[in-house]
Amino acid sequence: MTKSYFFNFNSVDPSWQLPLSQALQTMGPQYLQQLQEHTDWLPGAETIFNAFSIPVNQINYILLGESPYPREKSANGYAFWDAAVTDLWSPQGMSKPVNRATSLRNMIKMLLVAEGCLLPGHTTQSDIAQVDKGPLLKTNSALFRHLLDHGFLLLNASLVLQSTSVRKDAIAWQPFIKYILDYLFQQRPEASLILFGNIAKSIDQLIQQPTMKRLYAEHPYNHSFITNPHVIAFFRPLHLLTLPSLCPSPPVTGGEGLGGEVSQDLLR
Repeated sequence: MTKSYFFNFNSVDPSWQLPLSQALQTMGPQYLQQLQEHTDWLPGAETIFNAFSIPVNQINYILLGESPYPREKSANGYAFWDAAVTDLWSPQGMSKPVNRATSLRNMIKMLLVAEGCLLPGHTTQSDIAQVDKGPLLKTNSALFRHLLDHGFLLLNASLVLQSTSVRKDAIAWQPFIKYILDYLFQQRPEASLILFGNIAKSIDQLIQQPTMKRLYAEHPYNHSFITNPHVIAFFRPLHLLTLPSLCPSPPVTGGEGLGGEVSQDLLR
Protein backbone atom coordinates (compact mmCIF):
# COMPACT_ATOMS: atom_id res chain seq x y z
CA MET A 1 0.00 0.00 0.00
CA THR A 2 1.36 3.40 -1.05
CA LYS A 3 1.37 6.50 1.08
CA SER A 4 0.26 9.47 -1.04
CA TYR A 5 0.24 12.14 1.68
CA PHE A 6 -2.17 14.90 0.63
CA PHE A 7 -1.11 14.96 -3.05
CA ASN A 8 -3.42 13.75 -5.80
CA PHE A 9 -2.13 10.51 -7.36
CA ASN A 10 -5.01 10.05 -9.81
CA SER A 11 -2.97 11.17 -12.81
CA VAL A 12 0.04 9.06 -11.84
CA ASP A 13 0.70 5.93 -13.90
CA PRO A 14 0.52 2.73 -11.76
CA SER A 15 4.21 2.04 -12.40
CA TRP A 16 5.04 5.25 -10.49
CA GLN A 17 2.69 4.88 -7.52
CA LEU A 18 5.09 3.07 -5.17
CA PRO A 19 8.31 4.87 -6.24
CA LEU A 20 6.67 8.27 -5.75
CA SER A 21 5.42 7.38 -2.31
CA GLN A 22 8.87 6.11 -1.33
CA ALA A 23 10.54 9.22 -2.78
CA LEU A 24 8.28 11.45 -0.69
CA GLN A 25 9.40 9.63 2.44
CA THR A 26 12.97 10.85 1.83
CA MET A 27 11.87 14.48 2.16
CA GLY A 28 11.72 16.62 5.26
CA PRO A 29 8.37 16.06 7.03
CA GLN A 30 8.20 19.68 8.18
CA TYR A 31 8.50 20.91 4.60
CA LEU A 32 5.70 18.60 3.43
CA GLN A 33 3.57 19.65 6.40
CA GLN A 34 4.08 23.29 5.44
CA LEU A 35 2.87 22.56 1.88
CA GLN A 36 -0.22 20.87 3.30
CA GLU A 37 -1.05 23.74 5.65
CA HIS A 38 -0.33 26.59 3.20
CA THR A 39 -1.80 25.88 -0.21
CA ASP A 40 -0.80 29.13 -1.94
CA TRP A 41 1.80 27.37 -4.09
CA LEU A 42 1.81 26.20 -7.69
CA PRO A 43 0.82 24.04 -9.43
CA GLY A 44 -1.18 22.75 -6.44
CA ALA A 45 -1.78 19.32 -4.92
CA GLU A 46 -4.15 18.23 -7.71
CA THR A 47 -1.61 18.49 -10.54
CA ILE A 48 1.81 18.37 -8.88
CA PHE A 49 2.55 14.84 -10.16
CA ASN A 50 1.08 15.11 -13.67
CA ALA A 51 4.54 14.55 -15.18
CA PHE A 52 4.44 10.98 -13.87
CA SER A 53 1.52 10.08 -16.14
CA ILE A 54 4.00 8.42 -18.51
CA PRO A 55 4.84 4.78 -17.62
CA VAL A 56 8.35 4.08 -16.34
CA ASN A 57 9.06 1.62 -19.18
CA GLN A 58 8.33 4.29 -21.81
CA ILE A 59 10.75 6.94 -20.53
CA ASN A 60 13.68 7.69 -22.83
CA TYR A 61 14.56 11.21 -21.67
CA ILE A 62 14.35 13.16 -18.40
CA LEU A 63 13.99 16.86 -19.18
CA LEU A 64 14.70 18.85 -16.02
CA GLY A 65 13.60 22.46 -15.70
CA GLU A 66 13.75 24.75 -12.69
CA SER A 67 10.27 25.30 -11.24
CA PRO A 68 6.58 25.62 -12.24
CA TYR A 69 5.29 28.65 -14.13
CA PRO A 70 4.34 31.56 -11.82
CA ARG A 71 0.78 31.71 -13.17
CA GLU A 72 -2.05 29.43 -12.04
CA LYS A 73 -3.42 28.95 -15.56
CA SER A 74 0.03 28.09 -16.88
CA ALA A 75 1.36 25.68 -14.23
CA ASN A 76 0.08 22.16 -14.85
CA GLY A 77 2.67 19.82 -13.30
CA TYR A 78 4.76 19.40 -16.46
CA ALA A 79 8.06 21.24 -16.88
CA PHE A 80 7.99 23.87 -19.65
CA TRP A 81 4.37 23.13 -20.65
CA ASP A 82 2.43 26.40 -20.40
CA ALA A 83 -1.17 25.25 -20.08
CA ALA A 84 -2.49 28.75 -20.81
CA VAL A 85 -1.13 28.64 -24.37
CA THR A 86 -3.29 27.04 -27.07
CA ASP A 87 -2.41 27.94 -30.68
CA LEU A 88 1.25 28.10 -31.69
CA TRP A 89 0.97 30.20 -34.82
CA SER A 90 -0.65 33.35 -36.19
CA PRO A 91 -0.46 35.12 -39.55
CA GLN A 92 2.24 37.33 -38.00
CA GLY A 93 4.41 34.33 -37.01
CA MET A 94 3.97 32.93 -33.50
CA SER A 95 0.71 33.50 -31.65
CA LYS A 96 0.67 36.33 -29.10
CA PRO A 97 0.57 33.95 -26.06
CA VAL A 98 3.62 32.07 -27.36
CA ASN A 99 5.45 35.29 -28.14
CA ARG A 100 4.85 36.54 -24.58
CA ALA A 101 6.10 33.30 -22.97
CA THR A 102 9.86 33.74 -23.26
CA SER A 103 10.97 30.18 -22.50
CA LEU A 104 8.34 28.57 -24.71
CA ARG A 105 9.01 31.08 -27.51
CA ASN A 106 12.72 30.31 -27.50
CA MET A 107 12.13 26.56 -27.34
CA ILE A 108 9.91 26.71 -30.41
CA LYS A 109 12.38 28.91 -32.26
CA MET A 110 15.12 26.38 -31.46
CA LEU A 111 12.91 23.54 -32.74
CA LEU A 112 12.23 25.49 -35.95
CA VAL A 113 15.99 25.85 -36.45
CA ALA A 114 16.49 22.15 -35.67
CA GLU A 115 13.76 21.24 -38.16
CA GLY A 116 15.46 23.30 -40.86
CA CYS A 117 12.55 25.75 -41.10
CA LEU A 118 14.67 28.70 -39.94
CA LEU A 119 18.30 29.68 -40.17
CA PRO A 120 20.17 30.60 -36.96
CA GLY A 121 20.08 34.36 -36.60
CA HIS A 122 16.90 34.62 -38.69
CA THR A 123 14.21 33.82 -36.12
CA THR A 124 12.10 36.99 -36.05
CA GLN A 125 8.32 37.07 -36.27
CA SER A 126 8.55 38.01 -39.96
CA ASP A 127 10.89 35.04 -40.56
CA ILE A 128 8.46 32.70 -38.81
CA ALA A 129 5.50 34.13 -40.72
CA GLN A 130 7.09 32.91 -43.96
CA VAL A 131 7.47 29.32 -42.73
CA ASP A 132 5.07 26.77 -44.24
CA LYS A 133 3.08 25.58 -41.20
CA GLY A 134 1.37 22.76 -43.12
CA PRO A 135 3.67 19.96 -41.86
CA LEU A 136 3.92 21.43 -38.34
CA LEU A 137 1.92 20.87 -35.18
CA LYS A 138 -0.63 23.61 -34.60
CA THR A 139 -1.23 23.66 -30.84
CA ASN A 140 0.88 23.74 -27.71
CA SER A 141 -0.85 20.70 -26.25
CA ALA A 142 -0.06 18.72 -29.42
CA LEU A 143 3.60 19.71 -29.12
CA PHE A 144 3.88 18.54 -25.53
CA ARG A 145 1.87 15.38 -26.20
CA HIS A 146 4.45 14.69 -28.90
CA LEU A 147 7.18 15.08 -26.28
CA LEU A 148 5.39 12.58 -24.06
CA ASP A 149 5.00 10.18 -27.00
CA HIS A 150 8.77 10.33 -27.50
CA GLY A 151 9.25 9.32 -23.85
CA PHE A 152 10.05 12.64 -22.19
CA LEU A 153 9.58 12.90 -18.43
CA LEU A 154 8.99 16.66 -18.03
CA LEU A 155 10.18 17.25 -14.48
CA ASN A 156 11.18 20.39 -12.57
CA ALA A 157 14.03 20.43 -10.04
CA SER A 158 11.51 22.00 -7.66
CA LEU A 159 8.02 20.60 -8.08
CA VAL A 160 6.48 23.66 -6.41
CA LEU A 161 6.70 27.42 -6.72
CA GLN A 162 5.86 29.58 -3.72
CA SER A 163 6.83 32.94 -2.27
CA THR A 164 10.14 31.62 -0.94
CA SER A 165 13.17 31.41 -3.23
CA VAL A 166 13.16 28.78 -5.97
CA ARG A 167 16.55 27.55 -4.81
CA LYS A 168 15.25 26.91 -1.29
CA ASP A 169 12.43 24.76 -2.67
CA ALA A 170 14.80 23.00 -5.05
CA ILE A 171 17.03 22.03 -2.11
CA ALA A 172 13.99 20.66 -0.25
CA TRP A 173 13.09 18.51 -3.28
CA GLN A 174 16.63 17.20 -3.87
CA PRO A 175 16.16 13.95 -1.88
CA PHE A 176 12.98 13.28 -3.87
CA ILE A 177 14.68 13.98 -7.20
CA LYS A 178 17.68 11.83 -6.26
CA TYR A 179 15.43 8.89 -5.39
CA ILE A 180 13.49 9.26 -8.64
CA LEU A 181 16.65 9.46 -10.77
CA ASP A 182 18.29 6.49 -9.03
CA TYR A 183 15.13 4.43 -9.51
CA LEU A 184 14.72 5.52 -13.11
CA PHE A 185 18.25 4.68 -14.15
CA GLN A 186 17.93 1.25 -12.60
CA GLN A 187 14.80 0.67 -14.66
CA ARG A 188 15.82 2.64 -17.79
CA PRO A 189 19.65 2.69 -17.93
CA GLU A 190 19.66 4.01 -21.51
CA ALA A 191 17.61 7.09 -20.63
CA SER A 192 19.24 10.49 -21.16
CA LEU A 193 19.19 13.39 -18.72
CA ILE A 194 18.63 16.90 -20.10
CA LEU A 195 19.31 19.76 -17.68
CA PHE A 196 18.23 23.31 -18.51
CA GLY A 197 19.15 26.16 -16.18
CA ASN A 198 21.47 26.56 -13.20
CA ILE A 199 19.13 24.98 -10.67
CA ALA A 200 18.59 21.95 -12.88
CA LYS A 201 22.37 21.65 -13.31
CA SER A 202 22.76 21.44 -9.52
CA ILE A 203 21.07 18.04 -9.77
CA ASP A 204 24.32 16.77 -11.28
CA GLN A 205 25.83 16.29 -7.80
CA LEU A 206 23.04 13.82 -6.98
CA ILE A 207 23.77 11.53 -9.92
CA GLN A 208 25.68 8.36 -9.13
CA GLN A 209 25.71 6.94 -12.67
CA PRO A 210 28.93 8.28 -14.31
CA THR A 211 28.13 6.68 -17.68
CA MET A 212 24.71 8.26 -17.95
CA LYS A 213 24.14 10.33 -21.08
CA ARG A 214 23.63 13.99 -20.25
CA LEU A 215 22.96 17.31 -21.95
CA TYR A 216 23.58 20.57 -20.10
CA ALA A 217 22.36 23.89 -21.45
CA GLU A 218 21.31 27.37 -20.45
CA HIS A 219 17.67 27.88 -19.53
CA PRO A 220 15.44 28.53 -22.56
CA TYR A 221 14.64 32.05 -21.34
CA ASN A 222 18.16 32.92 -22.53
CA HIS A 223 18.23 34.02 -26.17
CA SER A 224 21.41 32.02 -26.76
CA PHE A 225 19.39 28.83 -26.25
CA ILE A 226 17.84 29.26 -29.71
CA THR A 227 21.14 28.72 -31.51
CA ASN A 228 22.96 26.49 -29.01
CA PRO A 229 24.52 23.92 -31.40
CA HIS A 230 24.49 21.11 -28.84
CA VAL A 231 20.80 21.60 -28.12
CA ILE A 232 19.96 21.77 -31.83
CA ALA A 233 21.97 18.60 -32.52
CA PHE A 234 20.12 16.79 -29.77
CA PHE A 235 16.62 17.74 -30.86
CA ARG A 236 17.07 17.63 -34.65
CA PRO A 237 16.50 13.86 -35.11
CA LEU A 238 13.38 13.92 -32.92
CA HIS A 239 11.29 16.17 -35.26
CA LEU A 240 9.17 17.34 -32.35
CA LEU A 241 7.41 20.12 -34.28
CA THR A 242 6.44 17.90 -37.21
CA LEU A 243 3.12 16.11 -37.46
CA PRO A 244 3.73 12.51 -36.29
CA SER A 245 2.43 11.11 -39.59
CA LEU A 246 5.07 13.09 -41.50
CA CYS A 247 8.16 12.55 -39.36
CA PRO A 248 10.45 9.53 -38.86
CA SER A 249 9.80 7.14 -35.99
CA PRO A 250 11.22 8.32 -32.64
CA PRO A 251 14.45 6.71 -31.40
CA VAL A 252 14.01 3.46 -29.53
CA THR A 253 16.21 4.54 -26.62
CA GLY A 254 17.32 7.80 -25.12
CA GLY A 255 20.89 7.47 -26.35
CA GLU A 256 20.35 8.08 -30.04
CA GLY A 257 19.46 11.73 -29.71
CA LEU A 258 22.80 12.51 -28.07
CA GLY A 259 24.75 11.16 -30.98
CA GLY A 260 28.20 9.75 -31.56
CA GLU A 261 31.29 10.58 -29.62
CA VAL A 262 29.60 13.05 -27.23
CA SER A 263 27.14 10.53 -25.81
CA GLN A 264 27.98 10.98 -22.14
CA ASP A 265 28.27 14.71 -21.75
CA LEU A 266 27.63 17.47 -24.28
CA LEU A 267 28.24 20.51 -22.12
CA ARG A 268 30.33 20.84 -19.00
